[in-house]
Amino acid sequence: MYQTSEILTLQTDSQSAIEQSVRQLELAGLQVVRSFDLKVARATHVGCTCPHHGTDQCDCQMVVLLVYGQDEPPATLVVHGHDGQTQIALVDTPYQDPTSHLVETILQAVVPAIEPGRKAVNFKLGEASHAG
Repeated sequence: MYQTSEILTLQTDSQSAIEQSVRQLELAGLQVVRSFDLKVARATHVGCTCPHHGTDQCDCQMVVLLVYGQDEPPATLVVHGHDGQTQIALVDTPYQDPTSHLVETILQAVVPAIEPGRKAVNFKLGEASHAG
């Protein structure tokens, strides 16, 4: 079981948000690996109904990104978008405990400044200690 802590909501389609986030993370010196892509997974299945739209034709997308720093375990970001809005969240699980330095680097990269069309959400990791 895992929880996510939403860190950002963008008023844009998921593909644009994913591309922008990956670019910003890489500019911050982090390595990003796409480990899951909902559209790719759904491509082989026909007739899957969307929980948001109730049909098999929707604009929903969910991507899981593993974000690596220097010599430290990765953090996991979940990017979920539909209807022109995209949320970015950090996964918080006891099995994956990113360092506070990595979390801070991710936050600074993905949320460099609050701009029109962006809504920063209160960010807080779970009760687990995050060594830095």
